[in-house]
Amino acid sequence: MSTTRTDTGTLLALTFVVSFCSFAYEFVYSELLTVMYGGTVTQYVITVGLYFFSLGVGAALSDDLDATDLGGNFFRTEVFLAAAAPAGFLLVIGLNSVRIPQEVPPVVIWTLARLPVIVVGFLSGFELPLLTHMVDELDAGEPTPPSWIRTVGIRVHDAIVSMLGTVWAVERAEGQRSGLSVVLAMDYVGGLVGAVVYARVLYPVLGLIPTIFVLALLNGVAALVFVAHFGSWLPVGWRGRTEDNTLSLGHVSTVLLVVCLLLTASYAGVVAKHDAADERLSQLYLEQQIENEYPPGAMHVDIVSQDTTTYQHVIRYTRTWSGSGPNPHFTGETEQCLRLGTAVQLCESWADSYHQGLVDVPMSLVDSGPETKVLVVGGGDWIAIDHLRAYNVTVDHVDLDGEFMEQTKTDPFFRTWHDDAYEYDRLNTTVADGYRYLQQTNETYDLVLLDVPGATDDDLLQLYSTEFYRSVRTHLSDDGVVVTWGYSPDGYPAHHKAFVNTVGAAGFTHQLSYWVREDIDSDGDTERVEQFYVFAPGDRRPLVGAHETKYVRTHREHYRDVEWRAVPRYRGVRANSIFHPNYDILVDT
Repeated sequence: MSTTRTDTGTLLALTFVVSFCSFAYEFVYSELLTVMYGGTVTQYVITVGLYFFSLGVGAALSDDLDATDLGGNFFRTEVFLAAAAPAGFLLVIGLNSVRIPQEVPPVVIWTLARLPVIVVGFLSGFELPLLTHMVDELDAGEPTPPSWIRTVGIRVHDAIVSMLGTVWAVERAEGQRSGLSVVLAMDYVGGLVGAVVYARVLYPVLGLIPTIFVLALLNGVAALVFVAHFGSWLPVGWRGRTEDNTLSLGHVSTVLLVVCLLLTASYAGVVAKHDAADERLSQLYLEQQIENEYPPGAMHVDIVSQDTTTYQHVIRYTRTWSGSGPNPHFTGETEQCLRLGTAVQLCESWADSYHQGLVDVPMSLVDSGPETKVLVVGGGDWIAIDHLRAYNVTVDHVDLDGEFMEQTKTDPFFRTWHDDAYEYDRLNTTVADGYRYLQQTNETYDLVLLDVPGATDDDLLQLYSTEFYRSVRTHLSDDGVVVTWGYSPDGYPAHHKAFVNTVGAAGFTHQLSYWVREDIDSDGDTERVEQFYVFAPGDRRPLVGAHETKYVRTHREHYRDVEWRAVPRYRGVRANSIFHPNYDILVDT
């Protein structure tokens, strides 16, 4: 095999690697921004748009790079990418870990958080033009790919041309391909493989933090392979070989080469210990992020455990009051809490009161006993099931995350609250998406409990859509009701208006709103803990009366004035639909 053939094969292999990294960087930053700021569609669309814009700017400016130093410029590009990509990743994490003064305009934070996308996209824009020029330079613009690539390419090409010939007029192009066509082909292949490997291997197996270092490591390795193949390895100057009309590497800074070696070695160490690196870095970020939700110095947070299932990031942590004066958040100094993603799901101080509000209050609106059918959507911690068990009702339970449900069955923390409720003999549990379940079942229910995450991400938009609530309504019995917790209209007015209009558009005409109360700090006074809504497509019996539960009877002073009212309609506010989403329904936690 000639030197030119070997050089071409090396450049095409490098094209595959850098394209793999380039496409995967898009997804890493899109997912990172989604994790930090919510809104999957919004973050992915903006990130991909900025990335391709930056790629175009970089590609346009690549003609201004010194054409006599193509190899040197390619080497510099890979080193800068290897340094910039993880640095930008850490910058975004840092922006969400430190306390930012309120005087800083949000647009500044928005811009800084997306600056790494622009930088990485701009640098990646240099790669393809540089590689194309280098392939063309090897043999007067007529590159000859390695035989295996040529064989596969000819077969694929012939098959595609044959299919095109059934519709278009075609004339098969004979001979060698231009450097641009060969490099582009390898670039597209690398991009496809990068997308698939990221989605199926890197993100689900390694996680987001190790993935960015894997990609940066590949950029560093690509730079070193390039130098190793095309460099003459003279002690001074690092001049590339030029014999036989082959590519000239040009001048490579010794300092930059040393930086590349150090970065590559460091990333290799991080990847080798990716579990420890991921855990420690994410712990630091999560602890600081949660502490920032309180006044400075008021709360100390320690991550107990974290686990990523197929559908969510499960975080257990302790919060310890470290502020001055009495602790207003819970009794004592320390308690354990649970988060799913960015939203708090459970804390020891209000675990009971939340589920009393979700179950024990609305059970006053339906009868107890096996004839009463209840559907629980969500509630993978089984605690709502435990409360329902006390009323001897028949329960259908639907939750998407089977992994989380299995974990909570035997976890001592959760067993404290659910008391092995998964063994309840009137329980039928289905691992499925609640929206799809309602589309497929023919059952009707007297009570539907929505124990679902908050509307913090557009992955959850369908659970806050007219289509979902319309499906719930069609599965209610004649006197059936649906119950969900809700954000305060005072704290989240835009969300509340969009949510109420969505429920109303689904055919629910009446609502009953109430708060559950708890003396969470043992100061002798109860505090409002969580707000709940009961919706029905018509009037229903009162909460307080002959059918009231023991819990409602005990706290009658808080519920005697709770009445059914008409679901309001806010003008100028569009309902949220799966096919026409209203992003005002999403909240920023």
